[in-house]
Order: sequence, then C-alpha cells, then structure tokens
Amino acid sequence: MPLRYILKHLILPPGGLLLLLLAAWWLRRRAPRLAALCFVLGFGGLWIMAMPVTVEHAARLMEHEPALPPAKWPGLAQQAEAIVILGAGRELADAAWGSDQPSHIALERMRYASRLAKASGLPILVSGGLHFGRLPPSEARLFADTLSQDFAVETRWLEERSRTTWENAVFSAEILRQAGISRVVLVTSASHMPRSRWSFERNGLEVIAAPVGFIGVPNGRPLGGWLPESKAVWQNGMLLNEVAGQLVYPVLYGKADEGERRITLR
Repeated sequence: MPLRYILKHLILPPGGLLLLLLAAWWLRRRAPRLAALCFVLGFGGLWIMAMPVTVEHAARLMEHEPALPPAKWPGLAQQAEAIVILGAGRELADAAWGSDQPSHIALERMRYASRLAKASGLPILVSGGLHFGRLPPSEARLFADTLSQDFAVETRWLEERSRTTWENAVFSAEILRQAGISRVVLVTSASHMPRSRWSFERNGLEVIAAPVGFIGVPNGRPLGGWLPESKAVWQNGMLLNEVAGQLVYPVLYGKADEGERRITLR
C-alpha cells in the first residue's frame, strides 16, 4: 500500500480528528489542558464535518466551474475533439456482478459523458489506472466495459497507467497528442474540476469543463442541515481532499515541464 495513501488518511479528516481524540485520552492525566484542547478540536471537527450545512457552503466555494447547459451539447463537436472522463474509484468484488465495479461517482460521470458523446458525436478517452497501481483490471477498463454494456457508448482510448489526477492529465495528454488532439471536454465531479482543469492545461490541452455531481446546493434537510449525518462526513472528506490537492499541486507541479510524471494526493 503506498505510503502517501496511509499518510493522507491519517492527516486528513476524519483520521486526523480521531487522532486528536486519541491524544486527548492519552494526555488526560499528564496534560489536562492540552487534552481538553485536543478533545474540543477533535470532537468539534467531527461534528462540523457531519453537518450537511457544512457540505453545502464548503462545496459552493469549491465548485467554481458552471454546468454545461444541454443546449450546448450538440455544438461541442465544433469546439473540441474528444471527451475525457476521469476515474473515480471502484467497488471491489461486487458479488452481484462477480467482479470489481465502478463507484457510484464514476457511474455519475459516465452517465453524463455518454449523454455528451451521443449529442456531439465526440470520441471518448477514459483515464484510470490499476487498483493501488498494481491490481487489475484498470479503472479505465471498468469504465469502457460499463460504457459499452450499460450506456451503448464505445470508448476510443484507454489510459490505464495513472494513479493521481496529475497522472490522469500527463498520460491522457500523451495519448491525445499522438492522435493530434489538443482540445477536450473534461468530465469529472464539480469539486474536482478546478484541480483537474489546471492539471490538463499544464499538460498542454485546451479544456472545456463539463462538471457533474454538484453538491453545493440547498440541502433541504430538517433544521436546515444542522443535524449530523454520516453522508456529510464522507462528502466533507472529499471536499477537504480537494482543498489539500489545490494547495499541494501548484507547489509540486507549478514548474513541472510538460510530460513530467510525479505522484501526489488523489
């Protein structure tokens, strides 16, 4: 298992907040004031992360790119040369299917991209590597099979080496340049789009953003979303991962030459 994966989940919430609670228990007799501070930060952070209202307002700050109106879908063929779908994880060994399956976020991206492809006629590239960089099948292969079998859309190119968003961009750009393509419609989650667009543009591609899965919308929950929910913890965790990525990527790749391959958070 990659060290970066372990460190990311220990530092980012909820892992980091749970470590604070553990520290509070450990320090309760040795340093009561420090223990109290750790408890307040850990418990308070978990409570804030568990509220849908936090998701709503945090996502609005992250989802910079506007949605692509359906009226513009048919005209995409005059503006771009391909559609790129970014990987979004998998569900391992789903007994209903007898194999790994794309995550629900991946299915959301595929559904949207299939509509774009049918409306515009543009070819599709799917990007996503092996599980933890070594266990087949690749996310790209899972995507291609699902697009064909469930959405009646064929995939032109498979990018199967990437493990991070930056590598999505690096390896996809290599494939597309060989095909003479420099302008793409990029499909990924709305909160992931700013980092994805930046990565693809740093690798020499012109990008038309096609974000999907907006969560910065009125939550419609009882009491305005101030009651804790388990789904909110997961959503806030994704948003914090994007915050970290947007801070780290310019430092690691801001001076990267085109095609340079490095590894960072995903």
